[in-house]
Amino acid sequence: MRSREGGAMWLSPALLLLSLSGCFSIQGPESVRAPEKGFVKVQCHYKQGWETHIKWWCRGAHWVSCEILIQTRGSEQEEKKDHVSIKDSHTDCTFTVTMEGLRQNDSNTYWCGIQRLGPDLGIPVQLTVDPEGAASAPTSSSVNSNIRVSISSQKRNHYMLLVFVKVPILLILVGAILWLKGSQRVSEEPGNQPIYMNFSELLTKDMDA
Repeated sequence: MRSREGGAMWLSPALLLLSLSGCFSIQGPESVRAPEKGFVKVQCHYKQGWETHIKWWCRGAHWVSCEILIQTRGSEQEEKKDHVSIKDSHTDCTFTVTMEGLRQNDSNTYWCGIQRLGPDLGIPVQLTVDPEGAASAPTSSSVNSNIRVSISSQKRNHYMLLVFVKVPILLILVGAILWLKGSQRVSEEPGNQPIYMNFSELLTKDMDA
């Protein structure tokens, strides 16, 4: 990590961009949430070729000055420190960070990182710790109220559909049926021939003349 921490003074924008391009070799969630006093697991995936490199987890919004909380030794052995642990799986090309006993002040920007020659690879993960009890389940009364609102909304939507869609379509169908029946009766009456038949006969007579 010396190349990352010690390079804060000389790291050029181009080189910094190269160091942050680790998203092409390492991937992880953009953000995670967990309740206070709970725990969170963050899985960071990397491409093949980085299996034996040291993986680390650091805290802080700024890449070059974040505080490394824990790191592997390049093996698959799990490492633990305080309430944070990290374990690498070379088979899955994934290392998992677990934080337990979360407190609200644990909300911060963290980094999944891989040590290498030159600037390390890294990708940020935003952790949000919700206050204890903030995501409590709704009470039975609120559930029943939501059910009643949903049923009322369904009835209203069905009524609107009936008035503005079903009834006009039904009237159009009835009118079309009556019109067809009326047309049939007219055509069946003697002496009443379709217009196109009269026009055809008239045209034939003109040609004979």
